[in-house]
Amino acid sequence: MTKKVLILGGQGRIGTQVTADILAHTPATVTQAGRHRRQLLFSQGRCDFLSLDLADQGAVTAAIATHDLVIHCAGPFKYRDRHVLETCLAQGVNYLDVADNPGYVRAALTLCPQAQAAGVTAMVGTGVFPGISNSMVRQGIEQLDQATTIQLNYGVAGSGGAGVTVMRTTFLELQHPFPAWIAGQWQTVKPYSQRQVVTFPPPDGRCGVYWFNTVEAMTLATSFPVETVVTKFGSFPDFYNHLTWLMAHGVPKAWLQQPAMVEFLAQVSYRMTQVTDPISGVGIAMEVHIHGIQNQQPVDYRATFRHGDTAAVAGMGTGSIAQGMLSGALAKPGVWPVEQGLSTALFEATLAERGLTVQSEITPQYS
Repeated sequence: MTKKVLILGGQGRIGTQVTADILAHTPATVTQAGRHRRQLLFSQGRCDFLSLDLADQGAVTAAIATHDLVIHCAGPFKYRDRHVLETCLAQGVNYLDVADNPGYVRAALTLCPQAQAAGVTAMVGTGVFPGISNSMVRQGIEQLDQATTIQLNYGVAGSGGAGVTVMRTTFLELQHPFPAWIAGQWQTVKPYSQRQVVTFPPPDGRCGVYWFNTVEAMTLATSFPVETVVTKFGSFPDFYNHLTWLMAHGVPKAWLQQPAMVEFLAQVSYRMTQVTDPISGVGIAMEVHIHGIQNQQPVDYRATFRHGDTAAVAGMGTGSIAQGMLSGALAKPGVWPVEQGLSTALFEATLAERGLTVQSEITPQYS
């Protein structure tokens, strides 16, 4: 029988891209759920719309019951609880999300024993970062005998092709210092601090990156026995970095804790990127650095990844995991971050199917 996928927030920027990937790479049908119907961009033979408000828990439960896989794309996840995931566990339905909030992911991962008992495979924080980035780290660590430090650098051009929800998430994450795994212990780091200029492969080049609170910084530190995990984020063009730094350090914190101010800043930022996106593009560059040991020698592993549309490749990252679940190639009951739930072999196979590549090299680490 044809598998049925329910995508919450299915007509948003990311949900639409996830829909496109699933329709392109699986025979499944997709239900795009949301509060407001927009123009349906896909053939109604395999895609339809369901009016659904996540606050109506009875309607959410009924919708989940008629599907084989639920993909939660309705952020910001800072404001979401575990009801959707808990309902999937109760009904034996597999689950994915694109959660980018560490607090939400931390709470979801505590449900791993319940998912194992229910035989449900659930993966949190899928997409591009977190998501593909996590698998890039696992891919690198598996080539080393031992890993000691991990650093991930991200550069996104303009809006990244995403909607205003991503802007909201950015300003929400600037509100508070956050824990980072440094030198074998959790230490407090200020958001958008410690600027570092990195050079991504052409055509992106130099980009300023800053500490940013990410899901993968939290999960990688517990998935692998490393001493330090650093995640830094920056924007192209660089003036956006200076504006974001100003919001993080130059205005009263109380401003960013007001929902109306967050919404105002998100809307203004989104309108600005609509002007600059045609010039800057909406692509993403990612770089993974891992220091470790190979054949008893210190080495530096470096991997890079690039795509011209951040939102599109986020959809591919989530869609590739959905493909594995729908085909039966990915069945691991529990609630997992990507690096624990997705094997490197399956990651590489689904990337290749989508024409995506990770460039990597290992070089001696000289003192």
